[in-house]
Amino acid sequence: MVLFGLLLLPILFLLLYFIVRPRPINISIKNRHVFITGGSMGIGLAIAKQAASEGARISLLARSVDQLQKAKESICQAYEVEVSIFSADVRDYDTVERAIKEAGPIDVLVVNHGVYYMEEFETQGLDVMKTMIDVNLMGSFNVIKAALPSMKDRKDKGPASIALMSSMAGQAGIYGFAAYSATKFGLRGLAEALQQELLVNNIHLSIIFPPVTETSGIEQARERMPEITKIILESSPGMKAEEVGKITIQGIKSGSFSIPFRLDGQAVAIATAGLSPQTSFLMASIEVVFAGLFRFVALLLQWRGYEIIEKYNYSHKKQQVE
Repeated sequence: MVLFGLLLLPILFLLLYFIVRPRPINISIKNRHVFITGGSMGIGLAIAKQAASEGARISLLARSVDQLQKAKESICQAYEVEVSIFSADVRDYDTVERAIKEAGPIDVLVVNHGVYYMEEFETQGLDVMKTMIDVNLMGSFNVIKAALPSMKDRKDKGPASIALMSSMAGQAGIYGFAAYSATKFGLRGLAEALQQELLVNNIHLSIIFPPVTETSGIEQARERMPEITKIILESSPGMKAEEVGKITIQGIKSGSFSIPFRLDGQAVAIATAGLSPQTSFLMASIEVVFAGLFRFVALLLQWRGYEIIEKYNYSHKKQQVE
């Protein structure tokens, strides 16, 4: 049986070579225009600095002019690259469109902006949910729709990229993340559909799935999030924004559709690959051969989450009785 399986592997690899779509691609960053939304701090600024270190021309879009100016100064002090800044709210299509037209044709668009408010679905206000939908999902529609005409008509016909910042909460639902997860799951569907529409224009989609990242935003969110959510998040170490920025740029350059982080992120990405595009023959082979194993690993991660929830609820009820 084992021998039969080994004999089938070369046939599998040959088959994958012909069916993997999009085809493997390398996307250059050097001397190209990288436009980043939510680029004034946190992960967005880390991505900008990584791109600048590789010789890219940088454009940053965010709401705060002061934060944008500080971000520009920090990049220019470290790297000799051109940096442009644009103040706009991604919910306002007209303002976003003006900023993108002023910035000029984009080679790499990183849709990084986002807001998150962690709370149980039943108690979270509809206005808060709507804010997350408007910023995370509709804001992404606005940015991409405004950028597409110039990206499709760019003089440099080399491969271009649109990278969407999702989250591990966009791969698996997490307690207290219901509305936020819905917006991040939506980005995956957007990326999958857009890849089919834009491949003819040599534009390649990436969807980024970082774990909890140590930024000022997550520190503020911890003050308001449910206790169960805090316990779940504390069970997995966070990443530094600089690490996320470096891996993100590496993933974009390699044309990867899915950009996960760490071993647990890789396991979840493989377990949830589904009908997502795959540009790597190696990763396609791993997904096919080890799908069952990584599904088991994913179930273990789910089990750990449910164990935390059950223990907390049992302890909470016990305290109420006492």
